[in-house]
Amino acid sequence: MGQKEEELERTDAGVVVVKPKPTKGLTSKAIDWLEWAFVKMMHDPKEPLYYLSGNFAPVDETPPFTDLPVKGHLPNDTWYAHQRWKSNLCFPFCENITTETRGVFWRTKVYEGTHGNTVYVIIGDLKGMFGLITVYMEQLRAKLKVLDLTYGFATDAIKVLEDGDLETIGMLDYDKRLSHSFTAHPKVDPVTGEMFTFGYSQKPPYITYRVISKEGMMQDPVPITVAESIMMHDFAITENYAIFMDLPMCFRPKEMVKEKKIVYSFDSTKKSRFGILPRYAKNELLIRWFELPNCMIFHNANAWEEGDEVVLITCRLQNPDLDMVNGLIKEKRRNFTNELYEMRFNLKNGLASQKRLSVSAVDFPRVNESYTGRKQRYVYGTILDQIAKVTGIIKFDLHGEPETGKEKLEVGGNVSGIFDLGPGRFGSEAIFVPRQPGTTSEEDDGYLIFFAHDENTGYIAHLLHYLKS
Repeated sequence: MGQKEEELERTDAGVVVVKPKPTKGLTSKAIDWLEWAFVKMMHDPKEPLYYLSGNFAPVDETPPFTDLPVKGHLPNDTWYAHQRWKSNLCFPFCENITTETRGVFWRTKVYEGTHGNTVYVIIGDLKGMFGLITVYMEQLRAKLKVLDLTYGFATDAIKVLEDGDLETIGMLDYDKRLSHSFTAHPKVDPVTGEMFTFGYSQKPPYITYRVISKEGMMQDPVPITVAESIMMHDFAITENYAIFMDLPMCFRPKEMVKEKKIVYSFDSTKKSRFGILPRYAKNELLIRWFELPNCMIFHNANAWEEGDEVVLITCRLQNPDLDMVNGLIKEKRRNFTNELYEMRFNLKNGLASQKRLSVSAVDFPRVNESYTGRKQRYVYGTILDQIAKVTGIIKFDLHGEPETGKEKLEVGGNVSGIFDLGPGRFGSEAIFVPRQPGTTSEEDDGYLIFFAHDENTGYIAHLLHYLKS
């Protein structure tokens, strides 16, 4: 769906200049009021606003500052812009992070309602009867053109200015070749400059694979066949293959309403499947599927080829329940088993194996991206005390062996370092920035960049940690 080509205004780089024209006035206000009434009616005021306070409190737009205090020193050999993704407050009395906010990347707004927020359905909204109402409200907005959906599918084109501020240029639809969702975790080959990506959908084809050339040309879609709609948040590439994950976090809208569940629920009766496809394949005929015990994976670290095997380093969850991240469990999530794993898929004999590399709870693994798709040694992850609450950063050395018998994350074995944020401080995913791009310097010669929020003082710090010091 989209405007006719002659009506689309594009920049010289092919970016669509977006000028949304949503219907405003009484119709828009009436729908907003109706939605507000439903949310108010279905919210239990006795429930704590866990995801509206402390580390998760919504924030307003913040202008660039040039005179922030600096403790320590900033390197002269690195220039970077680190953008923080936070949520905008939509309903100030809802219980769950996914129903009380509409997440937006700061300064990025495409579809506007009368309240000035970006409006779209997010997965956590889709639970029970409220989820059904959410879908109907979205359809009503589209029907009455309160949402301007004429631009179809696209990714945001954002420019980072010299002062660190953001400027939205428009939407990138790859000359109208993008007709499906676009993962938050595309992979860029550091050697070829190509981007590899995918999207997942609630209707066939449930997964679509794409390759984008260094020059920005999106190749033809490659549908990947799976039995039903699943949540596939991430994937991986090697020098020659793409790795897809058919994991049993299934789209179950009927159970959402009948059993008051989130629309995606984990099916513990199914195994996990991993598909290995030559990364330039024109169709899925050459894909090889491997089975492992059921699990869920949100974030991969890296993958590479080693002889006849494809190796995947990932963070694996056992029996996940999305309600745990939706504010319904008040105490610490002690059954949240998110652990670093090594998985191997033998292309010669068709066998798969896995090895646990850590205890709980580790997520958001990152590597020096100069090694994407190639064998690397170090993995940097976040230590989670509660779901989405980061208490520290951990460095794994894959040349070391994990120590057995441990019940908590400690230095030793394959854990070469832990940076604890301290009491009441919680951080973000840590991004690795190499001091010198490429693979000629030492792999861990670089910086970890992340945010930390002090719930005691309310201050937010931007931390840069040099790993070789």
